[in-house]
Amino acid sequence: MKTPATLLAATALATLATAASAEKWDMPMAYAATNFHSEVGANFAQCVTDGTGGELEIVTHPSGSLFGGAEIKRAVQTGQANIGERLMSAHQNENPLYGVDSIPFLVSSFDEHEKLWSIAQPAVAEALAEDNLHYLYSVPWPPQGLYMNKEVSTLDDLKGVKFRSYSAATARMAELTGMIPVQVEAAELSQALATGVAESFISSGATGYDRKVWEHLSHFYEVDAWLPRNAVFVNMDAWNRLDDATRDVVTDCAEQAAAEGLERSKDYTEFTLNGLEEGGMTVTRAGDELVAGLKEIGETMTEEWLEQAGDEGRAIVEEYKGGM
Repeated sequence: MKTPATLLAATALATLATAASAEKWDMPMAYAATNFHSEVGANFAQCVTDGTGGELEIVTHPSGSLFGGAEIKRAVQTGQANIGERLMSAHQNENPLYGVDSIPFLVSSFDEHEKLWSIAQPAVAEALAEDNLHYLYSVPWPPQGLYMNKEVSTLDDLKGVKFRSYSAATARMAELTGMIPVQVEAAELSQALATGVAESFISSGATGYDRKVWEHLSHFYEVDAWLPRNAVFVNMDAWNRLDDATRDVVTDCAEQAAAEGLERSKDYTEFTLNGLEEGGMTVTRAGDELVAGLKEIGETMTEEWLEQAGDEGRAIVEEYKGGM
């Protein structure tokens, strides 16, 4: 028989072996911990940690606390972090397919967007794989609206306004409307508005609500320009090191996160717009003249995107429009 001391030693060795085999992944995220994307990400991380019995622990780092938003994709590509979340359209300059979710006025509702994404996702996942990234899941933002520090009714009212851009599409929109694009990450938005670096931006009600932008801006115009997505991806080398059982857990948790995120985004839309009003902002649909002007610019941007994306991008858009 083993003595108690021997049993204790065996238990200790087993514990050390388990600890040695366990792996911890830090997951950088750009948005505030209270943002629904970050909350869904935290639930996903806990799902993986629980589902693997702690063999793979994922720890989220919101608000750009580990890597700034612009640094996250590169950090995961190069293995500085094993997993991360990033707004895909922010990298449209690297590959036009990353901006398929931000073609102005191609879609304006969750149902339309999910249909587009079901067609585009395989191509986007393949593009990520070429960048040494394994796609896990993504979650759409609510429809994008225009935040302003004054009342506007036509495109002429936008000229000269300092406009926060976060992607090639938003920077191009600023140029075509006569606004001045200023690159500002979400974590820096409040400071940019407070200091006058930015006076306007286009985003969902969620971003404005999270950042309490009513402290600096007065109007939110619903234009439903597009519904961009945040994607969660893993360094391909780290993914390939996982055993099949762990990959299955991660994939299952990712599917749950995608479903949860979609519902949270839908629910958050009305909640955040009400919150902007309660904060003191004027929340209203954009007027016909402003919408007509923006849609005309959207047509220009769509043609530019199709030219950049080539046959693959055009095939996605044509398949989407053909099934409408």
